[in-house]
Amino acid sequence: MSFRFVDIDDAEMTRRREVVEPLTDAVRDLLDAVIRTEVPDSEIADAAESVRAVTERLRRVQRDGPYGVEYTRTRTGMPWGNPAVGVRNAVAPPMRVDVADDGSRCSEVNLGAAYEGPPGLVHGGVSALLLDHLLGEAAGADGTPSFTGSITLRYVAAAPLGTVHLRARTDRISGPKKFVSGTLSSGDDVCVEADAVFVIPRWARPTEPTAT
Repeated sequence: MSFRFVDIDDAEMTRRREVVEPLTDAVRDLLDAVIRTEVPDSEIADAAESVRAVTERLRRVQRDGPYGVEYTRTRTGMPWGNPAVGVRNAVAPPMRVDVADDGSRCSEVNLGAAYEGPPGLVHGGVSALLLDHLLGEAAGADGTPSFTGSITLRYVAAAPLGTVHLRARTDRISGPKKFVSGTLSSGDDVCVEADAVFVIPRWARPTEPTAT
């Protein structure tokens, strides 16, 4: 797995983020424009050439392989390629995760045309992606890494495109397993309920003392 430490402080992390986010926002806006555009075919062809030129420019210097996750010297994570929260990933809505007063993780996300499944509604797979990520944030609230072992989703009601609200919390921990639950809501209506089991990988579990 590509976890890397970079010798920068949080101020430098913020500076780098402020450089790249406008580009990601512009590409995210481009995705929406491509879906909605009704310009003549000739203009679409010209636009494609312009996009290819920008792509070639950006590929002059690039990182090969997985983007991975970098950590600052204060162990602040930068999952900037992540499809839910990545600040370099224009596919990400993006989700911003907050901590509620009760310690649960919550987020408010605006989902537009790029996330549509049935007409006017959020794609069920997008709901699953966002909930899986937020459940993972809740599972990792104790500072111990864990990975999704299983997740069960119940689609209670259709979620309209627009602003959705997510919340997740860890209900209990049993050995290496963390039992987590969450919801995705539109207004006051719960649209998706989720229950998951996250598992602490062996390399992150406490070492048991060796018998003598």
